[in-house]
Amino acid sequence: MNVLFVVPYPVGKAASQRFRVEQFLPLLQDQGIKYKVAPFWDKATYTILYQQGHTLQKIAGTLNSFLSRMALLAQILKYDYVFVHREATPVGPPWWEWLAAKVFKQRLIFDFDDAIWLENTSDENRTAAKYKQLSKTSKICAWSYRVSVGNSFLKSYAAQYNPHVVYLPTTVDLKKYNRIKDQETNKVVIGWTGSHSTLPYLKIIEPVLQELEQQYSFEFVVIADKAPNLHIRSLRFVPWHAETEIQDLLQFNIGVMPLPDTEWAKGKCAFKALQYMALGIPAVVSAVGANTEAVPNGEAGYTCATEQEWYKCLEQLLLNPSLRREMGAVGNAWVAQKYSLAAHKQSFLRLFT
Repeated sequence: MNVLFVVPYPVGKAASQRFRVEQFLPLLQDQGIKYKVAPFWDKATYTILYQQGHTLQKIAGTLNSFLSRMALLAQILKYDYVFVHREATPVGPPWWEWLAAKVFKQRLIFDFDDAIWLENTSDENRTAAKYKQLSKTSKICAWSYRVSVGNSFLKSYAAQYNPHVVYLPTTVDLKKYNRIKDQETNKVVIGWTGSHSTLPYLKIIEPVLQELEQQYSFEFVVIADKAPNLHIRSLRFVPWHAETEIQDLLQFNIGVMPLPDTEWAKGKCAFKALQYMALGIPAVVSAVGANTEAVPNGEAGYTCATEQEWYKCLEQLLLNPSLRREMGAVGNAWVAQKYSLAAHKQSFLRLFT
């Protein structure tokens, strides 16, 4: 068997792609399945993509990427399956997926872990957002041999267009996340990790953290690809690096994942919380979408609907290292059972049958 993975980003650069595609590739090798990973963006263009300026380089890189996608069609018949993560091209209609499925008659597997049929414009993608065709998600679902999604909200959407929808949560490889946080530390660290696109969600808990730091001593650590704009005295920013990701996360005693109660947020797959719990770090999250399924409330962490709940839950964990340790142990066992790579490897492999 030979599989073509059509992905947006260079290998190793984006969390969604790393955990929904790249970490499964060794499983294919073990099964004797050949594959090729074909990113849309080349490394040079991706490096400057979310920076101000570099307009000519971005235009040249985008045109080159579209040409590469066209050239890829000339090789497509070599493959038994074509796995598209999110989209083949970031703007315009789904011409590539239509050609692959309808003209070349390929078995298309369509995978997504966000509500990508909804508008979600940030400062970094405002220009490109004008040229996105959000309606293409339903079309690709309909053309696909199978659809793989990260939570029940996404599954309900995809099932409107295709009966062959597989729930495949974003998973954690516990062979890599093989350490447990030691909660006996001198200073408690509340932490968050994510990308520039989700940094604005931290504003939801900014007042809570400001109030907490009037009463308690702790550090608030943000691991991201861009520094946050937060008025929090205890804030420390750590630039994200793949090589140090797990080591950096292990600084946390408590992990947070605030989300707004929106349709877009309901498409999120609670992956930050899963990373925290895998490392024995209790997760405090907004009671929105997949968070309510991923975090056993009161056992491995807390799901919060109000600022008062956020304050109370964070305060309890700040003051009680044994509670943090107990919840961390429950979270680690929960991830192993429900959200680990080992628990879902057969679900992934069955996509190609």
